[in-house]
Amino acid sequence: MSLSGDALKSLAFQASLSPKEEMLEIGQKKQSLYIGIPKETELQEQRVALVPESVGFLVANGHRVVVESGAGQKANFSDSDYSESGAEIIHDTKEVYKADIILKVSPPNIKEISLMKHRQILFSALQLTVQPKDALEKLMSKKITAIAWDYIEDENGSFPLIRSMGEIAGTTSFLIAAELMSNANNGKGLMLGGVAGISPPELVIIGAGTVGQFAASAALALGVSVKVFDNSLFKLRRLQKEIGHKVFTSVIQPKVLEKALKRCDVAIGAISAPGGRTPCIVSEDMVKKMKSGSVIVDVSIDKGGCFETSKITTHQKPTFLKHDIIHYCVPNIGSRVSRTASYSLSNIFSPLLIKIADSGGCEKLIQNAKGFRHGVYIYNGTLTSSILGKAFDLPHKNLDLLISAL
Repeated sequence: MSLSGDALKSLAFQASLSPKEEMLEIGQKKQSLYIGIPKETELQEQRVALVPESVGFLVANGHRVVVESGAGQKANFSDSDYSESGAEIIHDTKEVYKADIILKVSPPNIKEISLMKHRQILFSALQLTVQPKDALEKLMSKKITAIAWDYIEDENGSFPLIRSMGEIAGTTSFLIAAELMSNANNGKGLMLGGVAGISPPELVIIGAGTVGQFAASAALALGVSVKVFDNSLFKLRRLQKEIGHKVFTSVIQPKVLEKALKRCDVAIGAISAPGGRTPCIVSEDMVKKMKSGSVIVDVSIDKGGCFETSKITTHQKPTFLKHDIIHYCVPNIGSRVSRTASYSLSNIFSPLLIKIADSGGCEKLIQNAKGFRHGVYIYNGTLTSSILGKAFDLPHKNLDLLISAL
């Protein structure tokens, strides 16, 4: 028996009025992560990627964390601290590198890359000056997805880990200068602080980024006279707004800078240069004209330094004397306060790992989070960083195009 068109419409209308099952959105399937934290092998590196409290947080959320024995020792975290937080302590480095996600502070060397398995996920810093071409090629050959933690952006478009390390480097650089000025360290016996009836010491900061801002804040809090130089008026205005204090600021005019350096007791180099070498701002002749016994702390030495007289030093032998000026040029100042720096790193890493798990895995988060995607420089073996591609003459592809093709 066939129904007319009107009858079919009537049945359809009545069917639409009948109760139906509620349609629920199907969310992402949460993924359990297998995380490995190897012991850092770079000479100057004393930080660890995750502190015990963060490991406990991850384990409580159903994730597996393996930690190489001694990984936290230089930051004063013992193996028992980690095991009590739920981590598995591994004595064989090869076993740590069997994890799906490797969490490191410094970039892996050739030996460490040889221990990595195919299609592994690597989190580490991307240091252009110490990232050799053959290391990149080996990562690519193993189809690794490599993410630079210092290039990951947050929802505001800033780099949370760089800012965090910059805050530490800025404050610490001033504290280092204060130590070097004391008689105990063969300085000229000057206290970096204001005392009633005595002219305050003078500090010159070259660079108005995060490092410069926090160095200025520490100095101002102790009553030091501060002068800040930068070629960015935006950064100079932002610095004054952030510290809530009017300080002397100037664009980098050689004669004005030279005059300030002649008068100062401490000069801190904090110029940043994204993707390249730090420009040399202070010539050797300008250094010669500084007061005898003055101190230079070149935080920019990580990328070449902004004083012509700077040369890399170590935590074991941090200073040298040139033209009767004390120079402190240790890269990675954060490692000097490794425990504080490790907490700072961990505060950013642990929520990020939870976000990866909740998104259904690292691949899903790369596809859906633009800021996270910004940190990827190798994706499943394909180089996606144009900076590295041009620097080492390696073929590279646009990550957004690779993602869209999936």
